[in-house]
Parts: sequence; structure tokens; C-alpha cells
Amino acid sequence: MAIDLRTVSITPLRQTFGHLARRMGADKPASRYMEATMDLQPVENYHYRPTWEPQYDIFDTTRTSITMKDWYALKDPRQYYYGAWTLARGKMQEIAEGDFDLVDELGLAAAYPAAGKEEALQVFLPLRHVAWASNLNKAYVSSYGYGIAISQAACYASMDQLGVAQYVTRLGMAFNDLDALATAKTAWLEGAEWQEMRRYVEDLMVEKDWFQVLVAQDFALEGLLYPLIYERFNDKLNAAYSPVFSMLTRFQREWFGETTKWLDSILKTTAADNADNKEQLAVWIKHWRARAIKAVQPIAALAFGSEADAVMEEVVQNLNARAAKAGIAL
Repeated sequence: MAIDLRTVSITPLRQTFGHLARRMGADKPASRYMEATMDLQPVENYHYRPTWEPQYDIFDTTRTSITMKDWYALKDPRQYYYGAWTLARGKMQEIAEGDFDLVDELGLAAAYPAAGKEEALQVFLPLRHVAWASNLNKAYVSSYGYGIAISQAACYASMDQLGVAQYVTRLGMAFNDLDALATAKTAWLEGAEWQEMRRYVEDLMVEKDWFQVLVAQDFALEGLLYPLIYERFNDKLNAAYSPVFSMLTRFQREWFGETTKWLDSILKTTAADNADNKEQLAVWIKHWRARAIKAVQPIAALAFGSEADAVMEEVVQNLNARAAKAGIAL
């Protein structure tokens, strides 16, 4: 019996979907990210206006002071749609779980010096509440943001913060079981050094302009807090004790480095779109940077003592450099 194998070349009648062909041209194949992002925002045939805010449509560009010629210009340089994001986070989680398993298997957390545990838990563990607030604020950006390009990326960042909160919690449990969590909650609610931070994130929960929330939460606050804790404070603990803290916070460091590229791209594109945007972003960054410094300063003092001012000056300068690189003069 003879089998005759033939190769048949099938030429697709068109390269992509109609909404992408109208944007990109009919003969240009689109990536999965483009297919899952571009021009998917509902723009007409709304059933009703929200009863709680009848001045707005359900999806409304006027919910922020920022204006864009094309809201889909705010693309994610990471090309994250749901499938790509879950795969990337799955790999990060696999590595983080391996770190936790290794620390547990070798008894590294139990062997960590008591002074180091106390120092780490005092400064670090209340940040689980900051991560929860970040989840809520990013979810607001996702809910009311305009254009799938930015709203889906904000949604993923919101979910990421739940993961951050869980890893912060697990570090606390690895170092001191459940007692440390109760102590951290009391510090968050009553500790003088945490009240400016608490006021900051809670004020953002009632801010209406979603783009301002993005600037205040993701750029001003986390742009200072993450380098302070996951770089400077991490280096301090590594030098004084061992790299266990560094192993158990790998997820947060990798997340911030990756997310910074997305956020800086958003700010640069928004500022370049028109002069009013650039001016508005500068006003917001100046305002929320000042408040973020006030919120983070007591935590820096808790972590670095007499060196806090120098460390804060360094992270603030780095934040200013990010703004300048995005074309925003402060």
C-alpha cells in the first residue's frame, strides 16, 4: 500500500479581524496582544447612564482631566493580554515558591537572627495593608479607565498586588508565625509612623480622577516605596544578616522592575500627546510626590535611622529622573 503525502499551502483570505484591519491595514497580521486590545472599548449603544453618576456614560473619557487623541496609544510594552500575563506570572510564582520551599527545607528562616527578624517584620510586614490598598486603587483605574489598553494592564497590576500582599504575609509567617501579623495590623491602625501612609492610600480610595489615582499610587508612592524597601532596605538586611529576606521578596522586586517599564511608557506617551496633559501630569506628580515623601519618610526613619534622609534623597532623585525621562518637567 502506497501513501502519497502532499503539502498544501493555504493562503488566508484576510490576515486579521476587521477592527484591526481598519486601524492597521488589511494585509498586516496582528499579534495576539493587538487582537485582544485594540478598539474593544464599547463606544456606542449604551443602555443607560449609571444611576449613581448620571453625568457620565458607563465608559466616558471625561472621567479624567487627561485627554488623548487615541486612547489606544497607551499600549503595554510588555504586550500583556490575559494569556501572556498568566504565563508570565505563573513563571514568577514558580520561582518564588521554589525560594520559599528552599528556605523552609533548609531552615533558613528559623536560623535568621532574632534581631534581623524583628527589624524586618517591624518595617516590612505592615506593607501587606499597603498592597491591599494598592489592589483597590488599581482596580478603580481598571474599572473607570478608558480604552482596553490601559484598563486591562491596570487590572493585571491590581491582581498582582494581591499576590504581593500574600507573599508579604508568608514572609511574616515564616519569620514569626501568626503573632507577627496581628502586631503588624496594630501598627498599621495605631502606629504613628504608619498613619501618613494610611492616610495617603485611603485618600486615593475616594479620588474620582482615575488617571490621577494611577499617578499617585503607581508612580509617586510605589516609585518611592519599592526602591526604598526592596532595594535599599533589602541591601541593608543582606549585609547585616543573610540573603534570606532577599530570597523571600524576589517576586516584588521583579514585579516592580517590569511594571516600571509599563508605567513610564504610559506617562511618556500621555505627556507627548498634548501640552495640557504634560502640564497636568507635572501638577499631579509634584502634589503627590510631596505627600508620598511625607508618608514614606517615617518608614525610612524606622528602617534606616540616622541614614534615612540620605536614602530618601536618593530615591526621590531617581523618581525625578524617571519623570524627566518621560518628558515631564518638575
